[in-house]
This record gives sequence, structure tokens and C-alpha cells, in this order.
Amino acid sequence: MSPKTVWFTGLSGSGKTTLATLLSESLQAQGKRTSFVDGDTLRNGLCADLGFSREDRSENLRRAAWLCRHINQSGLICIAAFISPFAQDRELVRSIIGSSNFFEIYLSTPLSVCEARDVKGLYRQARSGKILNFTGVSDIYEVPQEPDMIIDTASVDTKTAIELINNKIH
Repeated sequence: MSPKTVWFTGLSGSGKTTLATLLSESLQAQGKRTSFVDGDTLRNGLCADLGFSREDRSENLRRAAWLCRHINQSGLICIAAFISPFAQDRELVRSIIGSSNFFEIYLSTPLSVCEARDVKGLYRQARSGKILNFTGVSDIYEVPQEPDMIIDTASVDTKTAIELINNKIH
């Protein structure tokens, strides 16, 4: 498998970080070299100066895309997990990384399931108005029109999901 970026997109709680972590572990067990870029972690460091306005979200993803591209150029498979709610931003990410190196997985998990999984209480805070511009509640998520793969983690268990992804990306 040549270096590429596997980009997980979906609502908060859809399973992006869980599947990205498991995929990274699975690929490493196969002798592949990977790097995992998590949206939450990136926001605490490289993107700590950004908020959640449309412009800041775009800049966050632009920075993430350049990081993923650099990881690929270093010979590693990059596993990335970002809500990435806007189609225009996902297209920018694809163009920076390069279409042939970009594999987009949309986690189509229903909002009700994501809210039920919300261990951090973010949806509750968003619904009460304590968090503004929260994707799925007070801000939109533009569903990918042509992702490379779609997985609903409400109906597909993690083991099966990883098997499906492994079969598609090789």
C-alpha cells in the first residue's frame, strides 16, 4: 500500500477516532507505517489559536491537510479523524493531499446515535446554548456526495468496519 491519507468525516460521536485508532493498529500489525492525526488533538496544539467560525474551521482543515500531505511524503499512511462538516473544505483537503492519495470515509451514523454516545456532554451543552456553532445542532453538516466509503457505525460493529476498510484501501 502506497502512502495515502485515510480521512474519516462525520458528526461528533460517529466513531471517527475509534475507527481511526483501530485502523492504525490494524495496519501497523500488517507491518505498515502509520501516523494518526486527530482533530481534537490538533486543535489543542497546532490549531489552538482557532475557534469554530466557518473561517476558522476552514483554516483548521487547511493546516491538517498540509500535515497529512507531509506525513504521506515521509512515506507513512496518514489516518485522519475530523468532523470536516463542509464540502468545500473537504475538497480543499483532497486538493492539498492529492486525489490519488486521499481516501474519504463518511461515517453516516445518525445524529440520535451520536448524541446517545456523547460521553463529554457536548450535544447537551450545544442544545442548551453553551456551545455555539456545534455541528449537527446549531451548525450544518454537509453530507459527502461521493465519499470513497460510507459506514454507519450504528449498524456495523468496529471489527467489521475495520475489515471493510482494510479491503478497500489496499
